[in-house]
Amino acid sequence: MPETEESNLPEGFEWAIVEIFGHRRHAGRAREEERFGAKMLRIDVPTIGLIQAEGQPAEVGGIETWTTHWYGGSSLFSYTLTDEATVLRANRPSMPAQRYIAPPVDDDYDDDDGRPW
Repeated sequence: MPETEESNLPEGFEWAIVEIFGHRRHAGRAREEERFGAKMLRIDVPTIGLIQAEGQPAEVGGIETWTTHWYGGSSLFSYTLTDEATVLRANRPSMPAQRYIAPPVDDDYDDDDGRPW
């Protein structure tokens, strides 16, 4: 993992991708905390919003909120250190489908095999 500026992380957190029991996957900021008398993993997953101006296609915006998940150590399947850009890319929302308008057909175009391309 390349060394980057991590001043935007609260103390004790690191960017990570976590797999739980090999079935659930979270990318976010993580740290070890003690809860209920036991050591647990806390991972905060960012919720990233979409920005859409009138008549423009939607664009990925910034972090809107964080969702916190807690897991006991025995439930961890994989813990991978990463960077902020990778976490944001992993949590990027699906972009809404853009309307596709086919180009106009040129009736004057003639090709040997009849295809317009």
